Amino acid sequence: MSNTTTSLQQGLFSAADSLRSKMDASQYKNYLLGTVFYKYLSDHMLYNVLELLADEPEGTLDEAQKIYEDNADDAELVNELRVSLGYVIEPEYTYNSILKAVNNHTFQVKQLGDAFNKLESSDQDFEGLFDDYDLYSKSLGSTAQKRTDTIAGVIQAIGKIELVKTSGDSLGDAYEYLISQFASESGKKAGEFYTPQQVSELLTRLTLVGKDYSTGMTVYDPAMGSGSLLLNFKKYGSAHDRVTYYGQEINTSTYNLAKMNLILHNIDQANRHLRNGDTLDEDWPAEEANNFDAVVMNPPYSLKWSASKGFLDDPRFSPYGVLPPKSKADYAFLLHGYYHLKHSGVMSIVLPHGVLFRGGAEGKIRQKLLENGAIDAIIGLPANLFYSTGIPTVIVVLKKDKQDRDVMFVDASKGFEKVKTQNRLREEDINRILTTYSARQDVEKYAHLAKFDEIKENDFNLNIPRYVDTFEEEPPVDVQKLVADMANITKEQKETTDEIKHSLDELVGTNPEAQKTLGQLKNIL
Repeated sequence: MSNTTTSLQQGLFSAADSLRSKMDASQYKNYLLGTVFYKYLSDHMLYNVLELLADEPEGTLDEAQKIYEDNADDAELVNELRVSLGYVIEPEYTYNSILKAVNNHTFQVKQLGDAFNKLESSDQDFEGLFDDYDLYSKSLGSTAQKRTDTIAGVIQAIGKIELVKTSGDSLGDAYEYLISQFASESGKKAGEFYTPQQVSELLTRLTLVGKDYSTGMTVYDPAMGSGSLLLNFKKYGSAHDRVTYYGQEINTSTYNLAKMNLILHNIDQANRHLRNGDTLDEDWPAEEANNFDAVVMNPPYSLKWSASKGFLDDPRFSPYGVLPPKSKADYAFLLHGYYHLKHSGVMSIVLPHGVLFRGGAEGKIRQKLLENGAIDAIIGLPANLFYSTGIPTVIVVLKKDKQDRDVMFVDASKGFEKVKTQNRLREEDINRILTTYSARQDVEKYAHLAKFDEIKENDFNLNIPRYVDTFEEEPPVDVQKLVADMANITKEQKETTDEIKHSLDELVGTNPEAQKTLGQLKNIL
């Protein structure tokens, strides 16, 4: 990571200092990320104005603002901006103009609110993006002036940072960094929007093993959170900028975060298809059934869902004859994703260990998947990887074009480093998992390729210890040394007791009560 990227990350995170003492990270992330996003859009537009109209395209934002104000009535300019960018921000609502109002002590929060409303109404792509940016929240301050001052402080702090003229994906990476820091500070609330980057990397790379998508690929995350999992395909896949992204998220705030995240990573509007909705209750995208090269997912664990009988006729679930139980939607998410997987594609999903061995309807679904050769690998992860839960989890890898029904088991539960209170996968841990998965050979106390007959003999129970023996024998005990050590301890205890008794014999109580206490101590010894 370059010094420029690190500096950008630290600068943006420091901009939240004025908010940290006022509210929880799950709240103040909305203010900081929303401000960063608006400044990026505004500055990007002003730099475009410079390129279109200025004699010196490398001018400053202040120069761009002046030129824009002088040509605000130029319909040709406005049309050009709208066509090339997809939006237009009026001169009085640019970030540069709002920052000037802050510096001149004339800023009112209404100005920023109007700016957000104008942008949201200008294009459907921005609709609702600033709904969580509550300008009148009492968390910002007890009075209107205090709330104004708090927002002004954030605007000033972000205003000092260059967001547009950055190299590559450094701004997008910085945005990801902010999201990860908020997740770290938010604790359990982070589960709503963030999968740790190392787990995201592993999930993504598992779907790319042995694949060449240099001509392009389609990826889908039905529980996308902040979109981090999807964006890894741009980073680790051979398709790079030829990726089409599909994602759905039920939480509106998190959905907006994902949309901002993809925009700041320069994903063209034509290549991002995101939806705010319930993945299980309403299948989406219906027109893209069986059509994704990769499906990745870290859904909420053991979530309750409706499990209505009507779902037995739903093509996502009907082949299995039963529905996942109402109390645990784990297999509902898995079957939804698997249904949308292309015949030649790969799916990876993180789930709790219970999916490996629970009976009832889940056992029947698991058996059907195994009989169809759908499950390619089971990978056990370390505990305490996620901010939202400390339980150990597993990655299930699925395919539709397997030529056998073998399952690769990997017990990677001991490969991690501890960072503060959290466990984290190291790059060496990720590479070992990927190498082992790709080789599909037994590794003592780490991995085993189980044949279908072996799995059948285990009644289709996929609990990892049934297949990977990680038992470590205790080192032999030297009995003679142990007896000698015990004798030495006994001897030392006697010597210490004798010394205390001798000291007590030399003491004399100053009154009858004290003398009585000394006698009691001697009797105890």
